[in-house]
Amino acid sequence: MRIALIGYGKMGKAIEAVGKEAGHDFPLIIDVKNRHELKKENLQEIDVAIEFTGPLSAVENIRECLSAGIPVVSGSTGWLEHWKEIIDDCQRVNGCMVYSSNYSIGVNLFFAANTMLARIMKNHPAYRVNIEEIHHTEKKDAPSGTAISLAEDILTTRQDLKGWANADNATNDQLPISSKRIDPTPGTHIVQYKSSIDTLELIHTAHYRTGFAQGALLAADFTLGKRGIFSMKDVLGF
Repeated sequence: MRIALIGYGKMGKAIEAVGKEAGHDFPLIIDVKNRHELKKENLQEIDVAIEFTGPLSAVENIRECLSAGIPVVSGSTGWLEHWKEIIDDCQRVNGCMVYSSNYSIGVNLFFAANTMLARIMKNHPAYRVNIEEIHHTEKKDAPSGTAISLAEDILTTRQDLKGWANADNATNDQLPISSKRIDPTPGTHIVQYKSSIDTLELIHTAHYRTGFAQGALLAADFTLGKRGIFSMKDVLGF
């Protein structure tokens, strides 16, 4: 694949390294210093764009690629208040996009396990549920998109909870999420159910960014020849 890599931080560099080892080309790499080069004429020979930037730039990056007819794989978080607008943009140009808060295959299996456990635990109100996420200090958003996805999946089964909140401000009818920033942690997520008797925990710990990069490249290959909005559930066939 000929890939436009948008965002050249730790995640972007990991995608480039894994992608080159697999035989992919990266003729266009966009970072903050050359953001002006992300334009239609530079995307003409590109098969797919992989976008890992931040909440302030993701929306315009995605729009630029979709308007150029390029499928987009985005892993940026913190911008989903614009989600409906991006869906409309994608549908208007009959484009293709994969979005996930986390591209790790292991994390997506973790999502599935979290949903299954939530369905079981809704019948055991003595257990109070909470989420903890730990990332490196360069992580811009808190809580992480992955933690929010975990919370939203739990909330679909829990009518007694009125949304999620940061742990310091959460009320008794909210799902608390605590966020820690400790270098060099790539990402740890813990879903905990605690009662006065015992504690049950579901944990995913990332050791390297390679897993995220492999998942993003798998999603990029999935987009080729497709139209519509997809998630990693579609990519992995869940």
